[in-house]
Amino acid sequence: MLTLISLILAGMAALLSVPIAVLFVEVIAALNAVVMKQFEESSEASNSRVAVIVPAHNESTGVVPTIEDIKLQLGIDDRLIVVADNCSDDTAAVARASQADVIERNDLTQIGKGYALGWGINHLEVDPPDFVVFIDADCRIEPDMIGRLKHVCSKLQRPVQACFLMKTADDSPIDHSLAEFAWILKNWVRPLGLRYLNCSVQLMGTGMIFPWEIIRSAPLASGNLVEDLKLGLDLAAAGKAPYFFPFVIGSSVFPTSEKGTDSQRKRWVQGHLHTIMTTLPRLLFLSISRRNLDLLVMTLDLAVPPLSLLGLLIVAMFALSCVGWLVGLSSAVVVISAANLLFFALSILLAWSKFARHVLSAGALLSIGALVGTKIRLYVEVLLGRAATQWIRTDRGKPK
Repeated sequence: MLTLISLILAGMAALLSVPIAVLFVEVIAALNAVVMKQFEESSEASNSRVAVIVPAHNESTGVVPTIEDIKLQLGIDDRLIVVADNCSDDTAAVARASQADVIERNDLTQIGKGYALGWGINHLEVDPPDFVVFIDADCRIEPDMIGRLKHVCSKLQRPVQACFLMKTADDSPIDHSLAEFAWILKNWVRPLGLRYLNCSVQLMGTGMIFPWEIIRSAPLASGNLVEDLKLGLDLAAAGKAPYFFPFVIGSSVFPTSEKGTDSQRKRWVQGHLHTIMTTLPRLLFLSISRRNLDLLVMTLDLAVPPLSLLGLLIVAMFALSCVGWLVGLSSAVVVISAANLLFFALSILLAWSKFARHVLSAGALLSIGALVGTKIRLYVEVLLGRAATQWIRTDRGKPK
């Protein structure tokens, strides 16, 4: 009986080693990455047209700066489309006053950002552009982002993803430094490592560009909570996996209210975990059977759960293996669990030391264990189905 239990625990520990190994390899690759100048310049003239789609759900208080960022980067034949999706405020009027083309969608039976994106693509069918860019309504973008993304996309003829980071608002009453570090790890360090290894990356939901012929037939219209993650995997399965272009950055700020922070985290976590549980086996089989290396890499990357959950699982597995060893179970489980804990800690430390010292002090880094503990309630609620099930605008507190 003890032998059987030991085998089960060893299998669980070994299974947990997979996402840890993926994380460690990505971090090590990022440490060695040389950010090449490949495709960086966008100086050559181009007659290609770009359409920028901005999905907006009750974003009247924050959409104007995003519109202004975009307008400065558009050519005379380019278009800016704001999709006012199921809005109960004056988002449409505010966007029109900022000289954006606005289309409205009102369908409470189909709620989700994916539906808004699909509505925008359908609108473009009459006069299609050469490329389509998606930018969230609360996202600020660097100068020349659209032109440089277009240049790379025209060279590669595949989706291109800029870097997207979440930042703490200057006047925020909430300390988001640990969350900001987690975003740097997820959307900068790990994609940079994959780029160094000449691999594809996940889509990040904003700051992404597509050739028209690819995006026009992509499965967009859905209520998936992580429609960007699903879209990237679908495109990889079709042989058009996204390419990471780290030279331009889009950013948004964390909510300044506890309610907004809580709902945002629940939505992200639930969407990610649901995608893992419902698609991971199928994607592994598909990537291996089709010998699709891009899809295989992205599936393994998908297998890495949110940072705090991964840390919680590692610590729990290590504690369980130690208890088991004390009552007579195999010490092999302790060895595997200890190795998992070591490589996870090394991944965090190495990523922080090179990429995140400016957002997180050494003292704050040591409190990551406390953060993991506070997330237990969140994961229980997600597993019980108490988190978000559809696209709901994040409460960002009172506008200034």
